[in-house]
Amino acid sequence: MIDGPEWRRRIFEEVHKTVLGQDRIIERLLIALLCGGHVLIEGMPGLAKTLLVKSLSAAVGVQFERIQFTPDLLPSDVVGTMVFHPQESRFYPHLGPIFANIVLADEINRAPAKVQSALLEAMQERQVTLGGTAHRLPDPFLVLATQNPIEQEGTYPLPEAQADRFLFKVLVDYPSEEEERSMLRLWGRLTETPQISGVSSAEEIRRLRSQIDQVYVSPAIERYILELVRASRREKFLGGPKLLAYGASPRASLALLLAGRTLAWLRGLDYVTPALIREIVPDVLRHRVGLSYEAEAQGIEIGRVLEQLVESTAVPEPDQAGA
Repeated sequence: MIDGPEWRRRIFEEVHKTVLGQDRIIERLLIALLCGGHVLIEGMPGLAKTLLVKSLSAAVGVQFERIQFTPDLLPSDVVGTMVFHPQESRFYPHLGPIFANIVLADEINRAPAKVQSALLEAMQERQVTLGGTAHRLPDPFLVLATQNPIEQEGTYPLPEAQADRFLFKVLVDYPSEEEERSMLRLWGRLTETPQISGVSSAEEIRRLRSQIDQVYVSPAIERYILELVRASRREKFLGGPKLLAYGASPRASLALLLAGRTLAWLRGLDYVTPALIREIVPDVLRHRVGLSYEAEAQGIEIGRVLEQLVESTAVPEPDQAGA
């Protein structure tokens, strides 16, 4: 049996050879990798989003592919196509870059809807059909899609129904002054670059899932998850004005349960606590709910609304939560 915190420490040590800080983001990516979810990453240019994903892939020891989304990208550039071999007078499948364990969809909102749809369908079905034959995607399979929050000209925003397919939406912020200083020392040489070793494998990740399934989720925690998600669909909470135009789907309930269970395992717990659920609520819900006109007019941000939602939802007692 593998210890969750020890496995987490192994991965963190390797990733930190190239990426400084960002512990919360790394932990969210590990959760998604373990429980089979996908992650939408939003952050300003130059915050090492691509480097983070590449480093994680190398540390986990799985295959990595990067797809740069552009307006002229075609679905076949992502999933693959059938190629004709004249010598044999036959068509053969040419598998696209999506056939990797970790796929970085860079600037996903730069590509038109049909390309986004092809990627998201593969994410959901975990297979691609070419020439009438279904080809299974590798396991584990994780799509990390990036978005630039400041450049919206010439982009194709993800529809709400498509964004809902992502387990998390995480926000990458600027590093601290100390982290940025350490980055200068780490990457300020032309002849020396940090090297990452693989300290896990796809097979190990598949085995770990059976351990995560053993983490206990009490009925009280299940009710707490449902109450949080269903509260987002109500007209009002806390007796104030309507802040959300629409609430989270049932996918959010399942995401909270799976992510909470995986986070508990990574932290060395054998049961899910309310604190763990509260910690991941923003990353699970921020892309699944929409601000109302009243909230936007008042300049209220989605993060504040989610804080208010969590604060207004009663927390189970420790004995009810299985603690």
